[in-house]
Amino acid sequence: MKIKPMMALPPLIFAGLAAMFLWGMERDDPTALPSTREGGPVPALTLAEFGGEPPFTVDDLADGEVVLVNFWASWCAPCRAEHPQLIEMAEEGISIYGINYKDTPGNAQDFVDELGNPYQRLAADPSGRTGLDWGLYGVPETYVIDGNGTVVKRFAGPITASILENTIRPAIEEARARSE
Repeated sequence: MKIKPMMALPPLIFAGLAAMFLWGMERDDPTALPSTREGGPVPALTLAEFGGEPPFTVDDLADGEVVLVNFWASWCAPCRAEHPQLIEMAEEGISIYGINYKDTPGNAQDFVDELGNPYQRLAADPSGRTGLDWGLYGVPETYVIDGNGTVVKRFAGPITASILENTIRPAIEEARARSE
């Protein structure tokens, strides 16, 4: 039986596409989302007060201290899952600034009252403008900021115990070294 040239074409096309997909997937971390913010200054903040406290500013994020900026919302289940790690870091003295993203004030306050407040400072982003300026993919999302106001690391997704040890803590150490 002789194979016609046209019959060999579909398997060749399939093999070529499969090779392209495999080549395109080869990265160090295929789950990592790229950030244009890492290595640059903290973006603008267009924040509202939270719980009667005035919002923090860009200057507050460049006061010589390493801080984490954590975007969160009461309607976000992964935010609830990462909360114990935020509490742990706050108890260790790590400064965390929280930005409540596109949430209702009452629900946001109930979330903090129920789970505890790991945030040194809190502000709200009801319109999502700050989230856009920071390149937010969604909540939760955490940024490690060095004492000069430079974004050292952006992490999208909930901080698990493993992520805390393998990603966030090393970024905090890097930020501390840069701040000295």
